Amino acid sequence: MAFRISSSPHVRKDTATQAVMQKVILAALPGLAVQCYFFGWGSFIQVLLAIAVALGAEAAVLKLRGRTIKETLNDQSAILTALLIGVALPPLAPWYLVVIGTIFAIVIVKQLYGGLGQNLFNPAMAAYVLLLVSFPVLMTTWAAPLGLGADNAGFVDALKVIFSGVGAPAFALGIDGVSMATPLDTLKTDLSMGLTATESLQKPIFGGSSTGEGWVWVNLAYLAGGIYLLASKTIRWHISTGLLGALFVCSLVGFALSPDTHASPLFNLFSGATMLAAFFIATDPVTAATSRRGRLLFGALIGVLIYVIRTFGGYPDGVAFAVLLANLCAPLIDYYIKPRAYGHRGHS
Repeated sequence: MAFRISSSPHVRKDTATQAVMQKVILAALPGLAVQCYFFGWGSFIQVLLAIAVALGAEAAVLKLRGRTIKETLNDQSAILTALLIGVALPPLAPWYLVVIGTIFAIVIVKQLYGGLGQNLFNPAMAAYVLLLVSFPVLMTTWAAPLGLGADNAGFVDALKVIFSGVGAPAFALGIDGVSMATPLDTLKTDLSMGLTATESLQKPIFGGSSTGEGWVWVNLAYLAGGIYLLASKTIRWHISTGLLGALFVCSLVGFALSPDTHASPLFNLFSGATMLAAFFIATDPVTAATSRRGRLLFGALIGVLIYVIRTFGGYPDGVAFAVLLANLCAPLIDYYIKPRAYGHRGHS
């Protein structure tokens, strides 16, 4: 009988956590740059604020726990969590949202469970859900994208809005711009009011496309970053493929059955946080399934849940809820889909 000899199923090479985090952060920068281009400097400011809060909160908790501060902060996991929180928030959201969300992510979701590698849930998505259920209007109101006749807020203007205490829907008061809901929220609201998907897509926020003004470019930028992560073998393809494949199939079936009441596959793939979720959020190795088949199932579960929440749920995007629900299911997936021992055929 022929056996295939391979290295450990968990570690293929000596790659430091810091190096992995640096690659993921680097891969996310194009997406952040495109967000800033279409929505102004707000996202950049939110990321910087989130990083400062994350490092401070983690240092404080580590000191209380009597742990080494410098070594833990150097792994840059807190910076990545802060980056994901910052890009997920509306660019001109009040400063206290990012502070509350980041402290919750680092202190409660990460450190309370023992630190990196011990957390049950994705910290950034847990923080996003906390903010979404606590501040639903603020979390679903974005500055109008470039191309809708409104100038983006400059760096100084964005600072003033974020730290002035002005909340949505008055984000743009005092600056040359307007505020609005996201394309996902607009479509969901229009469908609930009896409009067809075709009629909704004629609104200016979609910019004559089927995805939303600026949003397709944001998703393409995160897709480019994801391809870099796959090419550099920083992440594996299973979760991303499962998520995007399941979302595509579900949206294709729904659109084929009722195009007037369901968004197209293109809309679902290139709107909201789809590509960010597929390559930067769902692929978190700590909170995902471990085997190859398990990771495929884990990603597919997220894709199905995103579609179900977007189509039938009360929230326009659903990425954060889908990821957290899949995090809950990861141990169950691992229990039933166990990787076979290396040296035996059919290992997963």
